[in-house]
Amino acid sequence: MERWYAGITAFTEKTLTWRKQRIQKKKAKQKKRHVVIEWIDAFLWAAFVVLLINQYLFQAYQIPSPSMEETLKVSDRIFVNKLIYGPELLPGIAKIRGYAEPERNRIIIFESPTYISKGPAFDIIQRILYMLTLSIVDIDRDENGQPRAHFLIKRAVGVEKDRLRIVDGEVEIKPPGFSAWTAEEEINPLYPVSYETRRSIGAVEYEAIRAEVRIREYEDQGIPPLKADTESVSAVSRIGYDLYERGKTKNMVMHQIVPHNGRYRSEYTRYTLGWLIPENWIFPMGDNRDNSNDARYFGPVRLQKVLGKASFIYWPISRMGAAR
Repeated sequence: MERWYAGITAFTEKTLTWRKQRIQKKKAKQKKRHVVIEWIDAFLWAAFVVLLINQYLFQAYQIPSPSMEETLKVSDRIFVNKLIYGPELLPGIAKIRGYAEPERNRIIIFESPTYISKGPAFDIIQRILYMLTLSIVDIDRDENGQPRAHFLIKRAVGVEKDRLRIVDGEVEIKPPGFSAWTAEEEINPLYPVSYETRRSIGAVEYEAIRAEVRIREYEDQGIPPLKADTESVSAVSRIGYDLYERGKTKNMVMHQIVPHNGRYRSEYTRYTLGWLIPENWIFPMGDNRDNSNDARYFGPVRLQKVLGKASFIYWPISRMGAAR
């Protein structure tokens, strides 16, 4: 028994002595390190933690345009929940499955279908810098020095299996189980999140928009413009610039002028019938309907391209709160 006790005591003393010597060596080594190296080491660890949080949990994002006003204003800084819909394993590579899917009326961030990449290496560097600086530094700019829209933030207005169309700038939806087209504002109260849209083009201006397009297309074809169209344009001092309505009217006019041209017929039919949103796709639109580049122009977006949900406005302090 005494031998066993003596052995345990000796082992404990050796272990404690080894541990003490190890700690002393570590402290001596740290004392020899230059203060600059210590600062660099601390910065790299902090950067690593920031990247992990931004890539897999919450990413800081700055609102670049007025397309979501008044919900989100230009230069608002928000946190985007990336875990909910599944983050990417690496920036731009291998999206991980999330624990939920985008629901109607939620504000989502997604890759712009019209974005032209400068290459995978540039994309990774740009996104790392963007995340490290909490959206302050963005090196992805166009020839005029303006940030390029790699990611867009809009509201999920239409979801899979919806029928959706635009009439005078207003959205009408026919969800599964609905027998008639229903105005967007009538569907909103049926869901946990409701919202208001911002419009700058009125009903009278829409008629002037169509008249202006008809005049231009008739003149291009050598056809005198209608007197009613000329009077309609003259009666409105400011004509809105709704690209969707202009495209619809142009294809309708050209289909009337050259009905044998199948391209104009098919395009006008698409504008008239609207969209049937496929399974695993979504139809995002800006709340500021007359100043938003959204799915009206590039079509529905794959759920695979949805990177997160707008969660919280953290700057400016006066607007701090949930992003809804």
